[in-house]
Amino acid sequence: MQSIGLWREPVADVGLREAAAMLSDSGLRMSSYCRAGFFTAVAGPERSDSLDDNRRAIEETAVLAAAGAPGSRAVLVLVAGGLPEGSRDLIGARARVREALEELAPDAAAAGVTLAVEPLHPMYAADRAVVSTLGQSLDLVSGLDSSVAGVTVDTFHIWWDPDVLPAIARAGREGRIAAYQVCDWRAPLEADVLLSRHQPGVGVIDFETLTRAVEATGYDGDVEVEIFNATIWATDFEVVARDTVDAFGRWVAPHLRP
Repeated sequence: MQSIGLWREPVADVGLREAAAMLSDSGLRMSSYCRAGFFTAVAGPERSDSLDDNRRAIEETAVLAAAGAPGSRAVLVLVAGGLPEGSRDLIGARARVREALEELAPDAAAAGVTLAVEPLHPMYAADRAVVSTLGQSLDLVSGLDSSVAGVTVDTFHIWWDPDVLPAIARAGREGRIAAYQVCDWRAPLEADVLLSRHQPGVGVIDFETLTRAVEATGYDGDVEVEIFNATIWATDFEVVARDTVDAFGRWVAPHLRP
């Protein structure tokens, strides 16, 4: 393990300065910072608060990337947000995501941060992310500088999409892949579907095809194993680390460029 993806909540728990010092002392690269976004509120205080919070997240990303080992990436993963309460307007919600990206792009450019829009599986469309496919993410960042706005490719969320391989190729042509995340999908899902991510190799995802497609674009960033799973979280860290290295080595690493 040479890098780590950081989350805002644990960083907030210890404070940004302490988190940066911990990252520096670890000798690890930062692969990404997760997560901000949630752009779907209509005009008003809630939307203003969201944009202000995203500006803070951009600043945090820059500070942490500077503290990481050489090769750290100032990538801020963005989740679009779900439908506002009482709304059925997916089209309008997605339009507000684009408007927010346009508004935040100058802040990201000034900080040297890439905003990486992550599509989430359609089961999350109502409450977490109105952006469900890689193609939709690419459309949302189209026209913005690729150093400022890109996409996150997460196997859990995109494995099912019949258009995923052309979308990955398009993302490569446009220089948009800012992060690649892997974990597996095993049915049946947990009662809390957010915690249904598993180690590679225990489910149905075709890591060979997806990883080779990402590699074919020339992506040269870190590959993150991102798992939300209550059982795994409750397991001893050293066991989880060993299992993760083993699963990655068996199911993902063989398909990476030498």
